[in-house]
Amino acid sequence: MAIFKHMDDKGSQVGLFFHIVRTFLFIVILPMVASSQINFDVLSEWKHLPDLSNNLYEQFLEVADTHRSARDRKVAACLTKEQWEERQRWVRKRLQVLVGAFPEKTPLDPRVTGTIDHSRYTIEKLHFQSRPDFHVTAALFIPKNIKFPAPAILFCSGHTAEGFRSETYQHMILNYVQKGFIVLAFDPVGQGERSQYLDSNGLPYLSPTHDHSTAGNQVFINGISPANYFIWDGIRAIDYLESRPEVDAGRIGVTGRSGGGTQTAYLMAFDDRVSVAAPECYLTTFDKLLRSRGPQDAEQNILHFLDGLDLADLVEVRAPKPTLMVTTTRDIFSIAGARDLYSEAKRIYESFSAADHLQMVEDDAPHASTRKNREATYAFFQKHLDNPGDAQDESVDTLAESDLWVTPSGQVRRDLQSATIFSLNSTVARELEKTRNDSSHLPEFLNSLRDKIRDLIKYEEINKLEEIIYAGRENYPDFSIEKYLVGVSLQYYLPVVRLQPSEFSGQVVLLLDDQGKSNQADSSSLALALVNAGHEVFIADLSGVGEMGDGFVGGDANLEGVPINQWYAGVLTNKSSVAIRAEEIRLLLEFIANTGGNRPVNLVALGTLGIDALHAASQGTVFGAMILINHLVSYQSILQTEKYHPKFILSAVAGSNRFYDLHHLAHFAPDDLYIINPVDAADMPLKAQALDEYQVFRKVPAQIRVDLSREETLWNVLLALRQ
Repeated sequence: MAIFKHMDDKGSQVGLFFHIVRTFLFIVILPMVASSQINFDVLSEWKHLPDLSNNLYEQFLEVADTHRSARDRKVAACLTKEQWEERQRWVRKRLQVLVGAFPEKTPLDPRVTGTIDHSRYTIEKLHFQSRPDFHVTAALFIPKNIKFPAPAILFCSGHTAEGFRSETYQHMILNYVQKGFIVLAFDPVGQGERSQYLDSNGLPYLSPTHDHSTAGNQVFINGISPANYFIWDGIRAIDYLESRPEVDAGRIGVTGRSGGGTQTAYLMAFDDRVSVAAPECYLTTFDKLLRSRGPQDAEQNILHFLDGLDLADLVEVRAPKPTLMVTTTRDIFSIAGARDLYSEAKRIYESFSAADHLQMVEDDAPHASTRKNREATYAFFQKHLDNPGDAQDESVDTLAESDLWVTPSGQVRRDLQSATIFSLNSTVARELEKTRNDSSHLPEFLNSLRDKIRDLIKYEEINKLEEIIYAGRENYPDFSIEKYLVGVSLQYYLPVVRLQPSEFSGQVVLLLDDQGKSNQADSSSLALALVNAGHEVFIADLSGVGEMGDGFVGGDANLEGVPINQWYAGVLTNKSSVAIRAEEIRLLLEFIANTGGNRPVNLVALGTLGIDALHAASQGTVFGAMILINHLVSYQSILQTEKYHPKFILSAVAGSNRFYDLHHLAHFAPDDLYIINPVDAADMPLKAQALDEYQVFRKVPAQIRVDLSREETLWNVLLALRQ
């Protein structure tokens, strides 16, 4: 076989020959055990353990609780107006750091593309550029027969595909207009005419929340919050309002429901020009949100937000400006949390002697706009924007969606060749990469990289292998299976399967499969081939994988079956899921050492778990050989691929592109590093040259194998494990 040319001497060739023949018979000709006869589940018989299928998310909740307790103590210590003002200054700075710096203000270049003349108002259909070539579609509703300059309301739309054109939002907008308010309604990115992902016919193929999250995940990797783009659109929309002579710049309010409530809450905290705000069906506490529905789509999560902040800070930082919390008791955003937030925020308003400037209205309804809440909101704006009148909800005639289109086809990407968050973020990614690479060849870069990674992902060595539960043994003709529960510092257990050959003549292997260890129970699996070749194999499920996964339910960013909302919990709490799995890998090596002495442990990782294994190596975990199969070439590949596979996000690190990429981690890998069938972010095969950067920082070149069949992959794994 041509594969033998990689061998170093005749003796090892002969030994390997018998292993290969034996494995060939096992896989191709004589399958010895039907897959239905093998069961790698460990937890099924331990019915009264905590539910480990949701363990990863539960760990994020524990981190969130720690942060919440620390924050609550600081808030409780604010007893005077001066103490609250000091906290406001800290919150403003903290918010700007976490959201990321905004760009400089560039010309809006507004263009009115059409006008609708109604007996009571006119509508100007327009677009402006919040960033160069980043087009925002909007409509300016101007009441007739009012005195100018008049108060204005910026209306933020929730997660509807139509944007502000939905009948629900038009009803609210036109009621404000008929009560004498100028209203600027604009499309959030990913909605209305601003869909970012269009098919060959120029039509959107992602829902708004999936649109937001698909692009937002990439923004997080650059160390920026996707909210940055949404907030900046709103700030520039206010700039446009101020440019209109009909608008009284001193009387600007902002409101919106659901995702529009999120934008309202952000804008009222970031822009001092917002005199009055009424976020609807959004404000709650993360304590209640994380324990009910979980994190929502990308822009509703700010990078590391819970490390010092909660949603109450968005209200408190603007005190004593008038703010109305509009809520429903059966909302997806917990009413209990909304009441808690209101109770806390009331304290700062009282300290400013402005208790009546913070109000809360609630109605017994689901996640919806109700007549009671609408009328309370109208009245609040009428009072605090000095525009008195009747607050009764009126019947209005809404327009057809297409009548309010600003562009000919109803999509700015198609008609105006508008930039997208992906295109803007990919440029930022390349700039960060260039800056990072300017210093990456210096020795001090690698010397400090381990500490930078540790701090970024919040890696903490698990202090103790707490308990090992032996869960039974099953014998087969040529091997046996033992099952274990490996206790992690009294917190939870990792399910582990140990495959022992009848005649041990190989090495010790820790095999990690991103599809779970049950994926290795088939008779043709890599694990059974390895044990048949004489190797001792340990297969484990890490947090979020196999028996330790599939338990998370919630959120609205389940992309192709990948629970991205769970990843957002790590983004919020400043604890990377990569760190958790890297910590578990180190502990597994300690467990393996306890079972049979200090033998070198070779790592075979399939799919995304190779990324976690490289991070473990960067933090000092030592492997004999490291074999990565179907390994993602780089985080940069995610950043530069519009249609990436979302599975890679679960092993991505928010903020990593500011400091390193995966090829830097190869410096920490063992001398025997093999990368077999590497892939790009679209999960497509790569040529060996695509991994040239992996060799730059290594003393011994990594061995790259590409375009291998299943059988060829096995042969190469056996070669890598030769003694």
